[in-house]
This record gives sequence, C-alpha cells and structure tokens, in this order.
Amino acid sequence: MAESGLAVAESSACLQPDCNIQSEKASANSGYAEVIIVRHGETEWNADGRIQGHLDVELNEVGRRQAAAVANRLSKETKISTVYSSDLKRAFETAHIIASSCGSLQVIKDSDLRERHLGDLQGLVFREAVKLERKAYKAFLSHRTDQEIPGGGESLDQLYERCTSALQRIGDRHQGECVVVVTHGGVVRTLYEKAVPNGKSPGKIGNTSVSVLHLSNEEDWLIKTWNDTSHLSETGFLENAFGGDRTSG
Repeated sequence: MAESGLAVAESSACLQPDCNIQSEKASANSGYAEVIIVRHGETEWNADGRIQGHLDVELNEVGRRQAAAVANRLSKETKISTVYSSDLKRAFETAHIIASSCGSLQVIKDSDLRERHLGDLQGLVFREAVKLERKAYKAFLSHRTDQEIPGGGESLDQLYERCTSALQRIGDRHQGECVVVVTHGGVVRTLYEKAVPNGKSPGKIGNTSVSVLHLSNEEDWLIKTWNDTSHLSETGFLENAFGGDRTSG
C-alpha cells in the first residue's frame, strides 16, 4: 500500500496524551506479573477501513516493519520470559517477530485473545456497513453491553469476560516475570476498562502500540504505560487507528 495514509510518530510516546495512567484499584502488593500488551501490526484491511473481527487477515508490509520496530524496542528494554498471542495471523506474525528478537522464544497461541467476533459486519468496509447490514450495524453501535451482533457476533460483556479472564490467567501463571501478549484493538480497549473502570476513554489504540500492565494475583491491575508508539518514528502508523478505535475489528 502507499504510505501517504500514514502519520509519522512524533516525539510524544502516545497517540493520545495520557500514556502513563494508574488505576485507582492498584494494589500495594509487590507480587505481580508485568504484562506488555501489544496490538498487532497493520493489515491491508486496517488501511482500507474493512472490519476484520475473527476473519484471518495477514500483516501488510507496513505492519511487518512496525512489528520489527516494536520487536527491536522490546529486545532492548526488558527480559521477556514468554510471548502469548491471539491465534489469528495478524497477531501471531507480530508475536513471532517479537519472540525471534527477544531470544528465540516460543509463542503460545490463545484463542481467547482474539478480536471481538463482529458477526455479519465482518468483511465489510465500515462506511458501507450501515447500508448492507443495518441490524448488525445497529447492534454494534448499541450502548447495551449485552447486545450480541447478528451473525454470531459477541456482546461487549462476552468479549470482556473472555479477554480479561485470559489475561488474568496469564498473569497468575507468570508472577514475578515479564511477558508479552499480542492481541487486537478491541481487546486492548476492553483490558483498559478492566484496569480503569468508569474512567476516561482509552483513546485510539495504534498498531504495535505498547501498553504495560502489572497484574497481581488478587485481580488488581495497574497500568504503567498506555498506547506508547514512540518506536514508530520511522515506520509511521495509521492516524485513524482503524481497528483500534471504537470501530474496532
């Protein structure tokens, strides 16, 4: 794809101002797992504004360069013990590039880290969805957290239960360690809601953005870094962060 649709990262580390946010629920207990959450690299469908959900779309060349950039950064910053990933290609390829740079680590696939299933909206360009799948589009925009999307799509409640439980399992398994979890925009936004309930919006989650959480075995989550994209100063990123904003998928 042409790179004219990319915005080059500025000296600011984030796509929105508040990259260092602490949950009011943070535990004073020093026993925690440090979990580095990374959104997958860019895909052609992200660039086209096409809804992915559970459909298995690969990274594009920009996405691979973004994955290499975040991998290089993480290999220099901390000692990572394990890499977890959604089993969808765009996340797994990003995770594999990170794991290779951080000591040839194995990548553990976990289907509970997948993006939200968006039912009949999957595969559609978002701006056309309202005409082609009115019921699914209305369900997607609903403020009811128990609203499922026609065509097998998940409700926000179902997504929340699935991905927060998955991350807590990983945190419980790796107390005292640092692990990487590669996942999707809708999942990252949902994890934020767990860490900062009733807080401000998590903002747009950029491709290969880095967010760092400390997870205690008491299910207290502390956000240390949020949506850091400083490693993309040369590769750039999609300014609209499609798939990482409210139209995630």
